[in-house]
Amino acid sequence: MNETRRAILDAIADGPVSGPELADSLSVSRAAVWKHVDALREAGFEIESNSSGYELVSADAYSGPAVEFGLEAPFAVEYHDAVGSTNAVARERATDGATDVVVLADEQTGGRGRLEREWSSPAGGVWLSIVTRPAITPARAPLYTLAAAVATTRAAREAGVDARIKWPNDVVVPVDEDGAYRKLAGILTEMEGETDRVEWLTVGIGVNANLDADGLPEGATTIRDEAGEDIDRRVFVQRLLEEFDAARADLDGVVPAWRDLALTLGQRVRVDRSSGELVGEAVDITNAGALVVESDESGEREPIAAGDCEHLRPV
Repeated sequence: MNETRRAILDAIADGPVSGPELADSLSVSRAAVWKHVDALREAGFEIESNSSGYELVSADAYSGPAVEFGLEAPFAVEYHDAVGSTNAVARERATDGATDVVVLADEQTGGRGRLEREWSSPAGGVWLSIVTRPAITPARAPLYTLAAAVATTRAAREAGVDARIKWPNDVVVPVDEDGAYRKLAGILTEMEGETDRVEWLTVGIGVNANLDADGLPEGATTIRDEAGEDIDRRVFVQRLLEEFDAARADLDGVVPAWRDLALTLGQRVRVDRSSGELVGEAVDITNAGALVVESDESGEREPIAAGDCEHLRPV
């Protein structure tokens, strides 16, 4: 957000401030103040003006400036009403040199999940991609996927949903004690780098928020259906980004946090991987984010770095 506009919002958030006072404190003209206030109104901020001056009444809009206002994390937010894919736009921003940019959209017309699966992304959901340039090796990049899962799960739980994590990158809602679930959110991480360093990393997060599950693929659920009401998406995105920022600042704490929220651990699973199918019990996750499965066939514990995991009913 423009720094002058941010300063105006901060000034008028606690009560009315006159145009001349704003102009003097910001060292700009009164006409410039009026233009900035007009731009803020166009961005969705409800600003009243009367004889006492300008006053911020509401910042509940779903827009880039509104999400940035009050956000306690160092992200710039680029908002679109509709976009083909937030991840595609995020890759463009990353290759242009951007960092700590969030591409946020009300609707995606060409959303994709893991393995190029179509991801339904209608208006009302939370569809965003984070561009970051972490000073890590590629081997630690999977921790960013885990961090995003932890952040999304915590934000959903704050919204009143019994959210848990299914390895490797789904946020789900349990439906029984045997590991069955409904999918609430998905995460897709992409990376560019060299052997010893990450050049950039994008984390795409899609959350079924203010939607009806009836209009989504079978097995999906939404925050609306689970919590019984719509959420303030602006606040939800802020909390998600703040939790993600805290998690990436403490990568050593990501795996323990993931374990605490995991639904997959303790479940019988079938994992499809490039070397073949593995069936057994998911017993742990490594510090690098690999799922550890105790094989039904061999009895040995095998770490799986990548694969498609399915929860199985107990024998």
